Amino acid sequence: MISQILFIILAIAGTALFTYNVRKVIRNIKLGKATNRSDKPQERLITMLKVAFGQTKMAVRPVPFLLHLVVYLGFVIINLEVLEIIIDGVFGTHRVFAGLGGFYNFLIGSFELLAAGVWLACAVFLIRRNILKLKRFSGVEMKSWPKSDANLILITEILLMSAFLMMNAADAKLQALSVVHYTPAGAFPVSTWLQSLLPNQVNSLIFIERFCWWFHIIGIFGFLNYLPYSKHFHIMLAFPNTYFSKLQPKGEFSNMASVTNEVKAMLDPSFVPAETTPGKFGAKDINDLTWVNLLNAYTCTECGRCTSVCPANLTGKLLSPRKIMMDTRDRMEEVGKNIDQHGAEHQDGKSLLDDYISREEIWACTSCNACTEACPVNIDPLEIITELRRYAVMEESVAPASINAMLGNIENNGAPWKYSPTDRFYWSEGN
Repeated sequence: MISQILFIILAIAGTALFTYNVRKVIRNIKLGKATNRSDKPQERLITMLKVAFGQTKMAVRPVPFLLHLVVYLGFVIINLEVLEIIIDGVFGTHRVFAGLGGFYNFLIGSFELLAAGVWLACAVFLIRRNILKLKRFSGVEMKSWPKSDANLILITEILLMSAFLMMNAADAKLQALSVVHYTPAGAFPVSTWLQSLLPNQVNSLIFIERFCWWFHIIGIFGFLNYLPYSKHFHIMLAFPNTYFSKLQPKGEFSNMASVTNEVKAMLDPSFVPAETTPGKFGAKDINDLTWVNLLNAYTCTECGRCTSVCPANLTGKLLSPRKIMMDTRDRMEEVGKNIDQHGAEHQDGKSLLDDYISREEIWACTSCNACTEACPVNIDPLEIITELRRYAVMEESVAPASINAMLGNIENNGAPWKYSPTDRFYWSEGN
């Protein structure tokens, strides 16, 4: 009974804390401006199933795709056993689903094979990050916590899978010894090989089985509450993020309603625009971005695929699309903490532009969309960069000399070049 009470307290506390943290994340995402992403629900659902559930964009790199697929399937399928663990923990039963007979044996055997696959995949991921030191896992933004975060999760998953397999190994030996409460159930194709490492004394086996059981369930609740602080939150957010991702062709910029209305009024004097609240051009801080941009920031997996294909980054420029998303998330977290401590109206004198993302970074971008194409969960760093540029140009009139020259030429000559329209074909007369 004491064990059941402790488990119920743990389950309630773990779930409550996770709910509290998720509510904070949702609050922070809602700091962004409203935007309508409820159109074309069928197309959005198909996109989510293909990209988030089917992981189609991961397949571009076959080796990490297969490793990630094993971890992904293991996370989803093995955690089905959590339902049994919860029922056993609440009611004091043991392998409550054992009555399923042969199907239960199939499930436990499948779980074990997946657990071994997850263990091996996480070990390979650790080797890739820390021994092979793949370039896309490095960068100025991948120091300290971001680097430790990935390693911590991989080690945690290895420990959880080890506990699961050792728990089954001890359970199988106790079943073989006909110990009360350990009725024969399940198939153990992997943990069978671990039984020789365990003692033969019943009390020692029960201690190992119970210790691994508690370690496994405490680890799951701990992992659950760690997610909102980690890049691994994409496990949950990848699905809404891909559902609400942009359906328009990549590279198609959105028009600002206020500017569009001004142009329409100039072309048609009879046009009367609808009354709108004067807004800010572009974005200086997270409040000026849309909630989808902020959802993107929380969904970022920090995998570095965007930065690894960015032509600006590859040629030594300061820009890293991954850093853009990480900076947006860090600024959002800072604003959220300020709200918690000082209230919604508090101003800390900082902004996303300049304090987190520099002007050099946003103007290094070539707007090629390589980053949005590479992202496995449809994150769009370019949209954030574009909004920061809009603010710099349209609110501050601050841009590099080359940009100002281009804008002046467009205004005066109708083209980015300094030549007047009548002089554009003079080049052909010399041939």
